[in-house]
Amino acid sequence: MASPFPKSSSSPGEGRIIVGLLPNRISTLEHMSYQYPLKLISPSPKIDQASVLAFLLSYGGGLVGGDQVNLSVEVRSGAKLSIVTQGHTKIFQPVSPGVVTRQNLQVNLEKDAALCLLPDPVQPFEASVYEQIQIFNVAFGASLCLLDWVTHGRSARGENWSLTRWVGRNEVWASDASKPSERRLLVRDAIVLDGKARCVQLQTLQESMYKHAVIGTLVLRGPMMKKIGEFFLSEFAALPRLGARDFRSAETRKKEAATPQLPIESWRATRLAQEKESNLLWSAANVRGCVIVKFGAATVEAGRNWIGSMLLQEGSIEREFGEQALMCVR
Repeated sequence: MASPFPKSSSSPGEGRIIVGLLPNRISTLEHMSYQYPLKLISPSPKIDQASVLAFLLSYGGGLVGGDQVNLSVEVRSGAKLSIVTQGHTKIFQPVSPGVVTRQNLQVNLEKDAALCLLPDPVQPFEASVYEQIQIFNVAFGASLCLLDWVTHGRSARGENWSLTRWVGRNEVWASDASKPSERRLLVRDAIVLDGKARCVQLQTLQESMYKHAVIGTLVLRGPMMKKIGEFFLSEFAALPRLGARDFRSAETRKKEAATPQLPIESWRATRLAQEKESNLLWSAANVRGCVIVKFGAATVEAGRNWIGSMLLQEGSIEREFGEQALMCVR
């Protein structure tokens, strides 16, 4: 018997999200569609929600070798969207090394729109082959918070960067609705992790990671991210430098040690001790109006705790998007 329902116009792995703004200045989900293996969920809206929340999922908790996912996101003028996940995006081993699993994300942020993308990290399994491209077109006044991170695999199974190949690329473009052909590239950040056998003169992939179990990139852009971007830059500038000397007298150091610390100073001292303990390394730089933060940690939880504590301490993300936007980094 023929189905009474019309056939879907989307292809397997295709998805689309459109978020707009109501007259009362509340962001609302205007459209959401998806096809297997992609799955999207958005909880029922609340009257006081700071942003629309969307979960980016996959059936079975991961992507099978050869899966192709293409997600298009549009956030209209003045609206705000938060995208999270419900766990690591697992990348399973393909049936043959030539089969590539891919995810593509295309985002358009209109004037004064905002997107916060803080997912759980991608977890490539042994011998997996994965490529990811994320392109963000950001109009004047739009804001973007993007976290892109990847783990060493399943430690319980002894995996330690045992993947075959992992390729990730993030691009941020300044766009003008009146001149769509005149986009300007602000950031192109690309990472290639190649686990194939190398010549003896080169480090293996595992050796080149210097005992880090997770590496990540945070990209901040736009007026809503101005304060948090400045926060990362100032905290990076305050890090102890190699070879730095303390020229203060012993009496001065003793006096300052006895002086009560401000809350931010106490938090910073605790954080620095944790960074040292967990072999956490990080840097921050301003690139064409975007703040780019790079980090790596000895364990996945150490990386999660660090990025979460930084975002919570500054507070912009929670204020602008709601605490739900931070659920993957708490």
